[in-house]
Amino acid sequence: MNYIGPKVRRSRRIGVALTPKAARVIQRKPGPPGEPARGRSRRNLSNYGRQLLEKQRLRFYYNISERQMRNSFTRAAAIRGNTGENLIQLLESRLDALLLRSGLAPTIYAARQAVSHGHVEVNGGKVKSPSYRMVPGDILKVREKSRGLALFRQALSGTNPPSYLRVDPDALSATLAALPGREQVPVVSDLSLVIEFYSR
Repeated sequence: MNYIGPKVRRSRRIGVALTPKAARVIQRKPGPPGEPARGRSRRNLSNYGRQLLEKQRLRFYYNISERQMRNSFTRAAAIRGNTGENLIQLLESRLDALLLRSGLAPTIYAARQAVSHGHVEVNGGKVKSPSYRMVPGDILKVREKSRGLALFRQALSGTNPPSYLRVDPDALSATLAALPGREQVPVVSDLSLVIEFYSR
């Protein structure tokens, strides 16, 4: 899913900045958008409303469709171990998510576009699917002919990649060293409520 609507409005609705611009706007207007939302607190949501909000936060953060989200949950539930931990590892190991996390793209939307347009390769081969799941040891890299693009010329400025990624700024590449733990992934979402939503 490639969302092309207003990112700031979507960010304000879930209370999480999805782009740098949204972060600036949320500082000035922290509440949900729209007239009816004024003065309404998210703390007054029903249990279902809280579950839905947390699920939407996670889905919007990774810019995936409802079908992709539900399929990821189904797969996470089938893997041994903690379902929430499994789910975040499946989502975080997507190629577009790791491109964002490495600092090679400024937003998840830019990361998805870069992959879809064939600017990224994995282990030496071009991959055009943003949902491609990487495994520890895989190397993503900006293709040689794409390095001159403005998106990548500005890459890695002021970024601090997580410990599960080894980033080579000169090569514009990143290696997935290990699957991340939940505490290593800076995603604002209560996974227990997400699990409850899909377990209904």
